[in-house]
Amino acid sequence: MAQKESTFFNMTLTLFVVTFVAATVLGFVHDLTKVDIALAKQQAQQKAIESVLPAFDTLGESYKMLPEDSSDSLEFFPAYDANQKLVGVAVKTYTKNGFSGLISIMAGFSPEGTITGFEVLEHKETPGLGSKMNAWFKDENKPGQNIIGKSPATSKFEVKKDGGDVDAITASTITSRAFLEAVVRAHKTYQNAQEQPAISNNPTKAGGQS
Repeated sequence: MAQKESTFFNMTLTLFVVTFVAATVLGFVHDLTKVDIALAKQQAQQKAIESVLPAFDTLGESYKMLPEDSSDSLEFFPAYDANQKLVGVAVKTYTKNGFSGLISIMAGFSPEGTITGFEVLEHKETPGLGSKMNAWFKDENKPGQNIIGKSPATSKFEVKKDGGDVDAITASTITSRAFLEAVVRAHKTYQNAQEQPAISNNPTKAGGQS
């Protein structure tokens, strides 16, 4: 009986030591990499902002606004030229109605509300189908798909199956609806924000395009 208790104790002690060492190593690795991960995300965001807007000299301070149809805020990044004139605003928008849930997008708008570009930041849509949205909706050779240079104020940003003006991704209507929903959410919130002081504030140097 004593031998069984000793064996059980040894097994428990070994398991505890292994678990403790593993947890310590994981914690160390996390602390070691979290700064690099945060920096990589920041660089990816900066690259997305630059890609969806016309050339700019400075970025103003970012700010958040709550859409009328959601409890989650959108983040705005106003961009200015060398004369501190607003050239556009990048909006980090989203939808939770993708085929596989969340789709996060960086959408760029001119001061008049025209879409200057977009980049899909995050999604889990089906490879080869919904995953094509980043290229599908900016194809210059397909006017029915391409939303660049258009505005939800003058075009109906819904798929044609629902009476809109945009061709859905083949076999990916749900993804297409969700993508357009995210863009429209960004546009509506941007329109509501245009009269807010946040956009007209003096810009703060935060990087730009050469």
